[in-house]
Amino acid sequence: MTTTTTTTTTNLLLAGVGGQGVILASYLLSQMALEAGFDIKQSEVHGMAQRGGSVVSHLRFGREVHSPLFTAGTADILLSFEPLEALRYVNWLKPEGILIYNTVQVNPSTVASGLAKYPDRIEERIAEAHAHVLGINAVAIATQAGTARATNLVLLGALSPRLPFTDEQWDAVLRRELAPAILEVNLRAFQLGKEAAKV
Repeated sequence: MTTTTTTTTTNLLLAGVGGQGVILASYLLSQMALEAGFDIKQSEVHGMAQRGGSVVSHLRFGREVHSPLFTAGTADILLSFEPLEALRYVNWLKPEGILIYNTVQVNPSTVASGLAKYPDRIEERIAEAHAHVLGINAVAIATQAGTARATNLVLLGALSPRLPFTDEQWDAVLRRELAPAILEVNLRAFQLGKEAAKV
């Protein structure tokens, strides 16, 4: 897997379900881009407001960005908080794009209510759908850090080596934006996610 370059605009798609911290992760990434001196545009789509509904965020950063939106087949990175969402949006990636996803399933409301069935062989299907894939159990890693609620920081940690931001910039933004009560556990989760991405 390669690191994105800063000479062009980077298209980043985040996908997950309500309650997973997608919006906070998107916000932290936008703050990272600003910290690094990039122009940043962001757009969020909430399929359903309650927990279990699909949440998608488009982020574009570069020297000059005019719109937050991009089309299928043009994303440099897809960061997915849930396997079904990874499979749903994998076609948004460029052929050389990178998919990083949490392997732990969260049943959408249609599955929980019995209206639909969660797809079989989902990790195999994701691997078949794209060449550059990293799946990690972000929930287990977050739990190791101290709380399963830090799954989003684990995924940001796994993403961090692929973005043109320094360790110092990450540290500054996380310390500035996260509440003191949750800072240390989230910093641990971020670091463990970063280490998991090296495997």
